[in-house]
Amino acid sequence: MPTLETLTRPLQPSDVAPSRTWSERCVTFLALLALLLVDIVVRLAGFHKFYRLIRGFPVLGSKPASWPGTGGVCSAVDRAATLYFKRAWCLQRSATAACLLRLRGVKAQLVIGARRMPFGAHAWVELEGAVVNDSPVVRRRFVELERC
Repeated sequence: MPTLETLTRPLQPSDVAPSRTWSERCVTFLALLALLLVDIVVRLAGFHKFYRLIRGFPVLGSKPASWPGTGGVCSAVDRAATLYFKRAWCLQRSATAACLLRLRGVKAQLVIGARRMPFGAHAWVELEGAVVNDSPVVRRRFVELERC
């Protein structure tokens, strides 16, 4: 039963968010660095070179698309995006997730799509045709333009 002291004390971070393991914190930090790197590459080198870099990014090892750590990597990218100093757009988040998954041995693909009405563009990550970092609905809402 809560006491008056526990009800009146200042809110602690552990009261709001579940504690993360060391491994989760490391992956989140790595995702934060990757978001920054993607941002820098796009700004300095342009989209064309950024796209070539992502397309040629190697897959280290070989893990199945059903690897249980896939959700953890995507969650770490989402957490890192909330910590990023500015808004991390879908292309930046998806490129980061795809590269981190490839570093873990998963053959992740970055997919870029667009729609006409209302006009919009979006990027997401797929593993063997399944969307992993977004809602599966994006495959119906956007026409695929490119996959790398």
